[in-house]
Amino acid sequence: MSPTDTVESNPQPETAEAASAHDHSHDGHDHGHDHQQGPVLNPECTREMVIEAPAEEVSKAFRRVTRNYQKYARIPGFRPGKTPESVIQRRYATEIRKEVIDSLLPERFNHGVRDLNIKPVGQPQVTELTIDDGKPLHVKAVFEYIPDFPIEGYQSVTVEKPSVELTDEEFRREMDELRESRATIEPVEEDREMVDGDWAQISYTGVVTGEDDAPPLNGEDALVEIGGKDTVEAFTQVLRGAKAGQELKAEVIYPAGYPEAKLAGKTVAYDVSVKAIKKRTLPELNDEFAREMGSYESLADLETRVREHMASRKRNSVESETKDKLFAALTQKFPFPVPESLVQDRIDARLDRGLRALAAQGMEAEQMRKLDFGRLRTAQRDGAIAEVKAYILMDRIAEAEGITVSDEEVDREIQIAAIQSREPVEALHKRLTEDGGLARIREQLKREKVADLLYERLPA
Repeated sequence: MSPTDTVESNPQPETAEAASAHDHSHDGHDHGHDHQQGPVLNPECTREMVIEAPAEEVSKAFRRVTRNYQKYARIPGFRPGKTPESVIQRRYATEIRKEVIDSLLPERFNHGVRDLNIKPVGQPQVTELTIDDGKPLHVKAVFEYIPDFPIEGYQSVTVEKPSVELTDEEFRREMDELRESRATIEPVEEDREMVDGDWAQISYTGVVTGEDDAPPLNGEDALVEIGGKDTVEAFTQVLRGAKAGQELKAEVIYPAGYPEAKLAGKTVAYDVSVKAIKKRTLPELNDEFAREMGSYESLADLETRVREHMASRKRNSVESETKDKLFAALTQKFPFPVPESLVQDRIDARLDRGLRALAAQGMEAEQMRKLDFGRLRTAQRDGAIAEVKAYILMDRIAEAEGITVSDEEVDREIQIAAIQSREPVEALHKRLTEDGGLARIREQLKREKVADLLYERLPA
């Protein structure tokens, strides 16, 4: 059964660039997360439909399809177009039957869902099918649909709207981090004891207590900050007050939750040799520093650019988090069941993004095939359901608010994607038209408008 020509597409939150790359090939990597065949449907969003057609209409369809095959078939022993219908019917029985089904079902299915006034999603599943030349057509199909539910009062749902203004403290912290990124560690020439803030250049050998067969822990020219937040306290206590050239001993009891698994919960006796004392030096914030950071004319120019970048980053982050909280509040106020086919599509999309990221980081196809996709799909389920509910709600609110997306807005998105992908606009537009990408782009732009509208309405 293939009434997919007018059955509504699944909502997909994509930009033009994402839609243009909607195939899941990943350069030939097989990630093993194909759609299920005949997926389980959500009974709360499932309808059954019986489709019938009289015997004479079925016969007409068989004649029409058979004659088309007769016209173009090339069968040895018969002149083109002169092969008897009986031979055509035997030779192409399977193909003819399929085309007859395709010619009879879509229009009737779409007419049926219009009568029911519902929006089907996914592919209908045929549970009964009787179709033979000269006999009535009988089909029973089940399919999922987007449920109807009230959204009265959605305008009154609010969440806290944090300030997006960049604070002086945030700006100073960013500038400090820039200085830290350009810090240098240089030898201390004077003969003195180490103090907090110094760095000890050490060599060490460690033995795990009570594990005679454990290999020793060795290190050469390691740098340890005295009193540093990442320095084990036992090392700080031993090194504080020490001088270069000293031989020291340290016993370190690592906590059970220590990040390095092989040391977690262990006690290690270290022999430490202090080779040098070093000092970390931060550069001055001046015009020279700014020029070293990039194409900045002065420190003032650098600070202006940093402020602009941080302000934009904070605004986008706060808006995104607030919108997520708002739609979580909306879905809590308006609970409704969601079609399982949409949930599975979102799980696919979320896994797809993750797998693309892993591939970009260098993970090989063979490693990907070893991943536990069952566990990964389960882990993505709650997030996928939340996304589907948010998309359905946004579509309902867009309808209530009369929000639409113009062709010009879609074209602008495609032009941006074409520049990013270095693909001719016409070729990208044609491909998106053929694979349904244009509809996905339009839906995403519409949802972005809804989210922006509701965000702007939130009380400050």
